[in-house]
Amino acid sequence: MRILLTSLLLTSSLFSQTQSDFYTREEIPLPEGEIMEISSLALMPGEKVAVATRRGDLWICSGAYGDDLSKVTWEKFAHGLHEPLGMFYKDGSLYLSQRPEFSRLEDTDGDGSADVFETINSDWGINGDYHEFAFGSSLDKNGDVWIALCLTGSAKADSDWRGWAVRITPDGKMIPTCSGLRSPGGIGMNAEGDMFYTDNQGLWNGSSSLKWLKPGSFQGNPTGNKYHKLANLPVPPEVKSGSRVLTEHLKYPEYIPPAVVLPHGDVGQSPTGITLDKTGETFGPWKNQLYIGEQTHSQIQRVCLEKVNGIYQGAVFHFLEGFEAGLIPLSLDNEKGIIFTGGSNRGWASRGKKPFTFERVKWTGKTPFEIQTMHVEKDGFTLNFTEPVDPATAADPANYAMKSWTYILQKSYGSPKVDESTPTVTAAQVSPDGLSVRIKVDGLVRGNVHYLSVPGLKAASGIKLWHPDAYYTLNEIPE
Repeated sequence: MRILLTSLLLTSSLFSQTQSDFYTREEIPLPEGEIMEISSLALMPGEKVAVATRRGDLWICSGAYGDDLSKVTWEKFAHGLHEPLGMFYKDGSLYLSQRPEFSRLEDTDGDGSADVFETINSDWGINGDYHEFAFGSSLDKNGDVWIALCLTGSAKADSDWRGWAVRITPDGKMIPTCSGLRSPGGIGMNAEGDMFYTDNQGLWNGSSSLKWLKPGSFQGNPTGNKYHKLANLPVPPEVKSGSRVLTEHLKYPEYIPPAVVLPHGDVGQSPTGITLDKTGETFGPWKNQLYIGEQTHSQIQRVCLEKVNGIYQGAVFHFLEGFEAGLIPLSLDNEKGIIFTGGSNRGWASRGKKPFTFERVKWTGKTPFEIQTMHVEKDGFTLNFTEPVDPATAADPANYAMKSWTYILQKSYGSPKVDESTPTVTAAQVSPDGLSVRIKVDGLVRGNVHYLSVPGLKAASGIKLWHPDAYYTLNEIPE
């Protein structure tokens, strides 16, 4: 009996997949005795990492790339900053998006600490409210920096331009660009250079989501609409409470629906930083996909996007987990294939039990069996896989389960799942190489999240999917 049990366990392990098979997560030692609630990261020359904290300290970390993390050293570069939530390095300077301003810091005398503190722009308002965060991007294709400005207390707009995304041009001018934001948690670009931000569930946000900051667009929350008057901009839409995103989008084309809804509870609860994989497979087979941090669940999710009829949409997949605190910034070194991340559980509980953390993730070189991408068709989806599928399980429609739903667009907090339906997979066609499956779906619902679960699908090698679930936001159905 013992021999049989051991044999069964060994057989089971051969066909199971765990995160450590594919990605190595390691904690990076922090400065002794310091409170390091990490809010911003920037990669610097010489394999150094700039690390800023919510409490306003800025450190330079050396050795974070090394094989022996016990040799990590820290040097304080600046202090007294005001909650920096966005940072990048360029031409010898660090640029930071702080709560009240966009700034440049430089060390001109080479002593290891900043001696230049330049305010580039401070044209938005603050009033001391804890929630008036300002999340900043790196440079976009035009050299602009985008800053997503949280509402006051997450429900009001008591300071100028709260609930807007603004751009700071290379000459320091602020351009109000998008309205309708609620509670951003991070901001970043996709492979095409378009800007996205993560917005958290709450007023006018039935669930958290990844949203496209199309210039001139409205993002769904009308609380800060009044500030259009400050720059003589067109009046943003006044959407109807109790409606649906698709209904209001059809009435107001400038209202851009969320590109990818992150279903509350199913895919985290508090999305944060965004980083783009343009590694050319130094971090796995996810080129041009986005990674999104998650504060509450201490995770990183994976997103693949596509544009249909001029609107972004796509799928989110579970990816990495087990981080030691709630994640805030993410930064992927695309050359070395390392994600650096950090965060805090301050104010919001997280699955990670430590008060703050600084960690890195490396790819082991082994590729998991996963749904690599999910693309919509006029009557279903095409699923692409990281290795050939088993034709028998992949061609059986019974192995594909789907549900769909949406959320109420309302001025009260959040929303239950509503307008639920059960689309049916009626056929599944496997490609000759086994790397893709075209599924035909009866009952696609425009405007709904489509949840696909395929736990019975196997690879030709016999292993099951590492993550058998996908959540696709269907804003548009191709003709």
